Amino acid sequence: MDSVRYDRQGSADRIPLALKILIAGGFGAGKTTMVSALSEVRPLQTEEILTDAGAGTDDLSGVEGKSTTTVAMDFGRITINEDLQVYLFGTPGQDRFWFLWDELAFGALGAVVLADTRRLADCFPSIDYFEQRGVPFVVGVNCFEGSRRFGLEAVRQALDLDPGVPLLLCDARERQSGKLLLISLVEHVARQRGEPVPVA
Repeated sequence: MDSVRYDRQGSADRIPLALKILIAGGFGAGKTTMVSALSEVRPLQTEEILTDAGAGTDDLSGVEGKSTTTVAMDFGRITINEDLQVYLFGTPGQDRFWFLWDELAFGALGAVVLADTRRLADCFPSIDYFEQRGVPFVVGVNCFEGSRRFGLEAVRQALDLDPGVPLLLCDARERQSGKLLLISLVEHVARQRGEPVPVA
């Protein structure tokens, strides 16, 4: 049944269906960058400058050039058509902010987990979180310039991913690359639910 609202003149406006997708991964994996690249509106970001106070907490090995961190979430929106909008929620990557994850994950269709081969172990908590809660997810290996490249099968083995979990190379800065990850996630969810997979 379509949701309909009426304005003061009695005209009916359709309320679009909203899908919620999480963008997760370790600290510095590219979550904020991906939400920014995909969002059609100026994204809401909760980035703060890294300070000396976090020196003993924030591990910057492999991402020494990073100067900010997400302390709550990133938020962006994509309009597919007049009946469908996708809301993107970028999760904080550091474990001290994980208390926010349950709220962010509530009602989500699924998640994209960004993996950074410079710090591959950092995406384990995200993968574990979604596996334990039965949330469908795909993994995007964010290809950072100057980082060592690995084959997808090597990454799959290193992450001990289920064979059914889609794994793709991506560039979080590129809108088209991010769209391919979202399409892969929607197709993955459809397969899990036994629904027809849309054909491009």
